[in-house]
Amino acid sequence: MKDIKELRQAMHEIDPIHVARWSPRAFSNQEVPESVLYSVFEAARWAPSAANIQPWHFIYARTEADRDTFLQFINPNNARWCKEAPVLVAVMSKIDAERFGGYNIAHAFDTGTAWGFLALEAARKGLVTHAMGGFDREQAKQLLDIPENYELHAIVAVGYHGETASLPEDLREREIPSGRKAIDEFTSEGRF
Repeated sequence: MKDIKELRQAMHEIDPIHVARWSPRAFSNQEVPESVLYSVFEAARWAPSAANIQPWHFIYARTEADRDTFLQFINPNNARWCKEAPVLVAVMSKIDAERFGGYNIAHAFDTGTAWGFLALEAARKGLVTHAMGGFDREQAKQLLDIPENYELHAIVAVGYHGETASLPEDLREREIPSGRKAIDEFTSEGRF
């Protein structure tokens, strides 16, 4: 694969970790030490949230038995590559909050921020992450005993980057960091 600097360049000065972070599908089955895994959760812990409610919750699977449970509700197209990841994480948020009169309108926004902090710390630690939306949410809630007042957002594969050759052939050509829209494509000054 080409050097990431050839594939991605920031338009304005930012920390290089933002450009270096991407979502590969090739994972090494090398175990992630608990101290490293906990450091990525520690980064998520410090994400900002509305009224400091911190609605996020992560269920992680590191054992073969726990990963096999996750693979039961992950769509087959995703399962064929993420089965090699040594850690799978279910990202969810608590939707209710007494402080907001019952419903926390910011639960998903805040949890997305926590996931972003997690992903950047993982990259800083030499790990890769790949979030997936392709999974059966109802089956996941049942198999993982998730309460009704939690909303599942994504399953994230976490681990060390593996060899592209380990992927199914049809996924190998997609194993490159993707580009990004220009700032003027997603910002407006004053009004939409």
